[in-house]
Amino acid sequence: MKNNWEHRRARLKKKSAGRALLWLFSMVYAAVVLSRRRFYSWGWLKSKSLAARVVCIGNITTGGTGKTPAVLLAAQTLAKRKVPTAILSRGYGRAFKKAEVVTLLDGEVPHWSRCGDEPWMMHQALAGQGIPILVCPDRVKSGEQAVTFYHSRVVILDDGFQHLRLKRDLDVVLLNAADPFGGGHVLPLGNLREPISTLARADMILLTHVDMVDEEALEILRKRIRGVNAKAPILESAHKADFLLDVREQRKLKLDTIAGHGVVAVSGIADPGSFEGLLSKIGATVKQRWRYPDHHPYRLGELRSIEHLRRTLPVVTTLKDFTRFPRKWETVLAGPVYVLAIKLDIVKGKTAWNETLLALAGESAHALEEA
Repeated sequence: MKNNWEHRRARLKKKSAGRALLWLFSMVYAAVVLSRRRFYSWGWLKSKSLAARVVCIGNITTGGTGKTPAVLLAAQTLAKRKVPTAILSRGYGRAFKKAEVVTLLDGEVPHWSRCGDEPWMMHQALAGQGIPILVCPDRVKSGEQAVTFYHSRVVILDDGFQHLRLKRDLDVVLLNAADPFGGGHVLPLGNLREPISTLARADMILLTHVDMVDEEALEILRKRIRGVNAKAPILESAHKADFLLDVREQRKLKLDTIAGHGVVAVSGIADPGSFEGLLSKIGATVKQRWRYPDHHPYRLGELRSIEHLRRTLPVVTTLKDFTRFPRKWETVLAGPVYVLAIKLDIVKGKTAWNETLLALAGESAHALEEA
């Protein structure tokens, strides 16, 4: 569905009448977004508080910022100091959309289709660290359960910048340095969820993919941000390859396993170019690119097509994508299948990141690196 919409939108943009129509819908969309925000600020719609500190990690565009690794980094930063922490996710794309709260913690874990691919992926990355991930469209309800059942002192609101029903103590907004403002227009003409002016609400701004732009472009971006928000610290980060996981053998491999070799890149994420770029950075040559819409549920027939054309090359995918591989995938893909694990590395402002999160939890950032 999403892929079909993108094709329709691209066709409309090619014609002046189509662009005018999209612009009109964008104006209506922006008016609705801003009106809703005013209703909350006037008290016509009520926000609720939790008996815990709430850290929101979100964005103002429709994906591509690398939000999930930032959520993981925040959770791990707090876990290093043994701060009881939980993650709240809406579970985008899950088959069960009821108001039930699905919890992922050590032990038996539901199939990804019941909780969503991103929560399932985060659970795999945080396995053994005692960080519950609660999935429910009603983040107030899941937050209350995190406090009641897991005694969480901090809850991380995943992708919640537009979720105004839950009050937060810290708003961290991510911007993709390579495409920070989604074409400069709100949906559907551009990819902004909210007007750029809403950056004024951010308490911290984290630029991602800074390694994909030069210093001149970064300085222009910093100045534009400062024109909207003069106080929030601006941090900078890059996504880096961490290790390879041989999913057939369930063992970690060094990145140089595929250095100097051709690979088949398979992804259904918002920014496939960044994933493929990481493969190139570790020395692999991407011989084939199979790109699917974000959150795409893979089918055995699609994997058969990949197997038919891969010519014995190893398949490399993301953990988020592998989560959505169908059962019995191993009967179709006969050769090597690797997951590229990715981490977020804060290259500028790491001290501010640590100090802000830990101060919120009532902890000192002293000697965090040794913890």
